Amino acid sequence: MSKDNADHLRAELKSLADTLEEVLSNSSDKSKEELSKLRTKAEQALRDSRHRLGETGDALARQTREAAARTDEYVRENPWASVGIGAAVGVVLGVLLSRR
Repeated sequence: MSKDNADHLRAELKSLADTLEEVLSNSSDKSKEELSKLRTKAEQALRDSRHRLGETGDALARQTREAAARTDEYVRENPWASVGIGAAVGVVLGVLLSRR
């Protein structure tokens, strides 16, 4: 996930949490009309968040597919280098796991 996507996701979730917190904290001392306005605001924030999070998920899926395609292309063009990288990663993981 890119830094921009992660920051966007955090900001979106914070906004949603703030709106829902406002609804919950103010619901006990409000009139029915004010509660209806708060509920409408919370529902709109939830809809907006779902839409934006869906867009972020789509972007993340697209980036993942692109990275997988580039990796596949690299492995096909450089098979022995890929085997060497895989072996090196295996050795490092083996050393780390054996120390436990």
